[in-house]
Amino acid sequence: MLSGKNDLEQLLEATISGLGYELVDFDLSSRNRMLQVFIDRQYDVSSQGSSGGITLEDCERASQQLQRVLPVEGINYDRLEVSSPGLDRRLRKAVDFVRFAGNKVEVKLRTVSNGRRRLVGILGAVIDDQMEIDIEGAKFVVEMGNIDRVRLVPQI
Repeated sequence: MLSGKNDLEQLLEATISGLGYELVDFDLSSRNRMLQVFIDRQYDVSSQGSSGGITLEDCERASQQLQRVLPVEGINYDRLEVSSPGLDRRLRKAVDFVRFAGNKVEVKLRTVSNGRRRLVGILGAVIDDQMEIDIEGAKFVVEMGNIDRVRLVPQI
């Protein structure tokens, strides 16, 4: 039986990556015991690409595999949802920041920095523990430890 969120994340990551997908994010609500899993095609840093988006068949395949694995590992849930991360996907891993550099993002900070707690701009480089963001031509540097959440801003 798994003891915490990190254990669940590792289990989901291993299961999803074994199918050739990437675990983007997940959420297990404690109240209605719904497990939401967001997957994408695995990103290849060397070729800087992936082979298209997630299809309904991809979600079904991942869902069927998780429905076999989760009960064996003692994960209790009432409902499982597997989907693509969407256009406003959350950026969590180092590879996400590399992959989406140059895209518009919304950054929510834990504490006020440069007089702001919310930043919207173009994602720049991540160097050491700092992220650059270009806001209307002005470069801001944000400590990664001060970031609460980063999401892509859909460009339609």
